[in-house]
Amino acid sequence: MPGIDECLSEALAIPGVLGASLVDWSSGLVLGAVGQEPAHGHEAAAADATEAARAVVEGATFTAKESGRIPVEDIIITTPGSYHLIRFLATSFDSDVFLHIWLDRAIANLAVARLGLQSIADRMMLV
Repeated sequence: MPGIDECLSEALAIPGVLGASLVDWSSGLVLGAVGQEPAHGHEAAAADATEAARAVVEGATFTAKESGRIPVEDIIITTPGSYHLIRFLATSFDSDVFLHIWLDRAIANLAVARLGLQSIADRMMLV
């Protein structure tokens, strides 16, 4: 199974991806990042993505948990020039992490990016 660095590098191969990061959303810490930094840097993007993740996961609509897992698979945020995808990961340790990729909206295919991110998340090894 691929590790963090390999998966983040693989995320850059998804058409239209500008950058990728792995974030611990319990703390907002960037665990790894590759590619172009978002407008205010990887740390600021991680903090913003963490707030979005918390708002969705802790929202009343998404509170029904199945099998002890987060009921949300991913979050898609669109801006005039970019897409941001957040994919939650299962871990073997007590931590809440997600993969975050940002894409150039003019050239990216959102469906292809989502499937690529899902594939990476399914194979990622976090120990």
